[in-house]
Amino acid sequence: MFKGILIDKDDNGYRATLQEISDDQLPEGDVTVRVAYSTLNFKDGLAITGSSPVVRKFPMVPGIDLAGTVEVSGHPDYKVGDQILLNGWGVGEGHWGGLAQKARLNGDWLIPLPKAFTAAQAMAIGTAGYTAMLSILALEHNGVTPDQGEVLVTGANGGVGSFAIALLSKLGYRVVASTGRTAEHDYLKQLGASEIIDRATLSEPGKPLAKERWAAVIDSVGSHTLANACASTRANGTVAACGLAQGMDFPASVAPFILRGVTLAGINSVTQPKARRILAWNRLAKDLDFALLPLISHEIGLSEAIDAAPRLLAGQLRGRVVVDVNR
Repeated sequence: MFKGILIDKDDNGYRATLQEISDDQLPEGDVTVRVAYSTLNFKDGLAITGSSPVVRKFPMVPGIDLAGTVEVSGHPDYKVGDQILLNGWGVGEGHWGGLAQKARLNGDWLIPLPKAFTAAQAMAIGTAGYTAMLSILALEHNGVTPDQGEVLVTGANGGVGSFAIALLSKLGYRVVASTGRTAEHDYLKQLGASEIIDRATLSEPGKPLAKERWAAVIDSVGSHTLANACASTRANGTVAACGLAQGMDFPASVAPFILRGVTLAGINSVTQPKARRILAWNRLAKDLDFALLPLISHEIGLSEAIDAAPRLLAGQLRGRVVVDVNR
């Protein structure tokens, strides 16, 4: 038996509870992992609260990230005792995820835990930091360099935004952070933001084209914010879209793309091939200032995760929430 958060939906309604779970309830998979740490992401918050139908089958253990130790393996790449890491692949949505003390998974979804990180550090980074790095790789692929001008980061207080600011700043970019939380200005400056703007300047309906400002954008917000970011991106700039905190809609015009040659690069962190995942994590090991992890993240126990989920969705939690599943 092991502890885990189990989400169920039946005639009695939708509920998430911390339960004792039997090993024989684990789903199919060729690698069984003793989980050390997981995380609480925006998607996990939606799953736990039922605010959005992200869970595709019931019962479900949420948790799109996990790090731990291989306990049983039928996969050629992994043996008992190996330290592994997982982000995405639909875990916590269609396959049991990381917010439990054990997980049984498809070994093809895993990568070895990079030696630069402890399990706790890897989860402090998690899907958020990994997505931020995928976004930066997209900017680099399109030739964006620090000398070209400012980079806008929206949703700056969230996990992706926090890591995007820290990484871009260390790589030499001048970062402008967009946030609606004025109390967090010092935090964003500590991460490396050069300037902070009010998200209200981007979050309302705007013009098809605005004054050119951004050499590039990393956007985790979507909706009007993404549309306005594209409208004010400079000629031949790149906008990396990786989130939808404001909404899934994109109320924009083609004008930035056909008149200024702006590139809109979609960032899919869920089903990236293994080589791309390893590249992103190796870059995180090289380009992230580990000293910032305690500033960006905080740790809770598994028993606290259900109560933390609605606060996360309400924007009341800064940065990353790491979950120690063994307390």
